[in-house]
Amino acid sequence: MTDSIMSKAATMEIPINSNGDTGTLPEDDSLEQAAKLQWSLDEKVGSSRGTRDLQQVMVSGPNLNETSIVSGGYGGTAEGIIPTSSIKGSNMHHSSSSSSMMAEETTRGVAVEKLETVKKWGLNTYKCTKQMISERFGRGSRTVDLELEAQIEVLRDTKRKYENVLRLARALTNHFYNMVQTQHALGDTFADLSQKSPELRDEFGYNAETQKLLCKNGETLLGAINFFVSSINTLVNKTMEDTLMTIKMYENARLEFDAYRSDLEELSMGPRDAVAMARIEAAQQQYQIHKDKYERLRSDVTIKLKFLEENKVKVMHKQLLLFHNAISAYFAGNQQQLEQTLKQFNIKLRPPGADKPSWLEEQ
Repeated sequence: MTDSIMSKAATMEIPINSNGDTGTLPEDDSLEQAAKLQWSLDEKVGSSRGTRDLQQVMVSGPNLNETSIVSGGYGGTAEGIIPTSSIKGSNMHHSSSSSSMMAEETTRGVAVEKLETVKKWGLNTYKCTKQMISERFGRGSRTVDLELEAQIEVLRDTKRKYENVLRLARALTNHFYNMVQTQHALGDTFADLSQKSPELRDEFGYNAETQKLLCKNGETLLGAINFFVSSINTLVNKTMEDTLMTIKMYENARLEFDAYRSDLEELSMGPRDAVAMARIEAAQQQYQIHKDKYERLRSDVTIKLKFLEENKVKVMHKQLLLFHNAISAYFAGNQQQLEQTLKQFNIKLRPPGADKPSWLEEQ
């Protein structure tokens, strides 16, 4: 009954007269009595419940994880309730999306940088290929240093000749090594026959001594030839090759320099509007960069050629003297001079019993 009265009071209209005063309602007394009755009931129920609720709140306290934000004020519908857990999840999703966006931006930056590098490489390759074709067909001009080009050609020719000397010296080493091994085996055979043939003991004996002496001198000569081969190999395949690598870099720089020089000349003969002037300025910068690189490498080649020539003369003077003295002493049968030659050039022989040839002898 109380509920029906309260609902009726909540939906009742309050009429307003022409003077703006509220009119007297016939049900005002009943509403007042219903309100007093409801208040008394609430007071009785609340007095017993309030003590328990207060104790529970003081002990446990509110659970912040389960608090809700209510939109629309008191008595709003459930649609306006936003759990705090959903707010936390939204923040976490926002942070993870931000980190993923940063990772994507970093990846995109690396990709753009690589693309720019490939673009520059492709443009440079195109210009150099165009310049190379123009030079081969006689339509393009090239920068030529006649003195330096002549020195480079002499070096390449010298390297080819020294490679031939190295090839022949290795062949001589292999053949002579086989001969020394044969003499060693022959000396052992003569010595064995000297013990088993009493009637030819002396003849087999001095032949065995001769072969052993030749074998010993041959091993000494092999030490000198191996040293000669090792020094020539270092000169040809390391010192000269290093200079030729610098020359190759210089020639590439010369081609790039001429390519950008030709590009600048073509742009300079064209129109002079704002766009063309910007392109000419960029071409001028590239031209200066490649010109500096070309001149730096040309200076490096000049210096290396000079030091290579000095080193080549010094090395070959020593090695040719060694080769001559060792060969002459061996075939003259002068064992003392042969050993003295090895001491003069600080050459150490392989230890006795090392019959297997070194890696250099097997080349």
